[in-house]
Amino acid sequence: MKNILFVLAFTGMTVSGFASEEGKPVGIVKGMMSVEVTHQGKPMNISRNQDNKNTVKPDYAITSRPCPPFCIRPIKLAPGIETIGELEMLRYLTAASKDPSILVIDSRTPDWVKKGTIPGSVNIPWTLLNPETSNPLVIGEILQERFGAIQDEELWDYSDVKTLVMFCNGMWCGQSPRNILTLLKYGYPAEKIKWYRGGMQDWEVLGLTTVSGR
Repeated sequence: MKNILFVLAFTGMTVSGFASEEGKPVGIVKGMMSVEVTHQGKPMNISRNQDNKNTVKPDYAITSRPCPPFCIRPIKLAPGIETIGELEMLRYLTAASKDPSILVIDSRTPDWVKKGTIPGSVNIPWTLLNPETSNPLVIGEILQERFGAIQDEELWDYSDVKTLVMFCNGMWCGQSPRNILTLLKYGYPAEKIKWYRGGMQDWEVLGLTTVSGR
């Protein structure tokens, strides 16, 4: 995908401007304190929590969720699917602010999204793309109106579809994997799907900015 490997935009804010009087600054990478993205049509910055004593939220502090269903997901989810980390996610979020062919998707159910989501993402719950909990008309509508697929009778044309960057609650969560595997069954090209495996678990652990979803 063209222009995705560009350098992240530096907002110009100084290290001293972010750090509290008693704390040490917490950057994203050396020399970069924040990244500007677009969320719901408005610009906003993603940065890390500047409180050196900040701890992870209780929702992401549980270490022993029962498996099944909360089993550890592999790094390689399916052939052709690229697994990405936080810096790659920030690049896609920045790109999506200017390029409508990129869509960052929170695959979780609305109750989780309300607790906080990644700025610049949109919520398409896994239940709407799952044939067991949705219906072909709803799935087809999402493929066409949200992802850019074209349906010709019973065939799907994916030649001009969006690049989808999908995430959920983390390495133990099955919501974005379900969406991805469903899309592959429908013929969506694997090279057009990216998976942020760490999801909200890793995002929260790193103290990155979240917003209340809707």
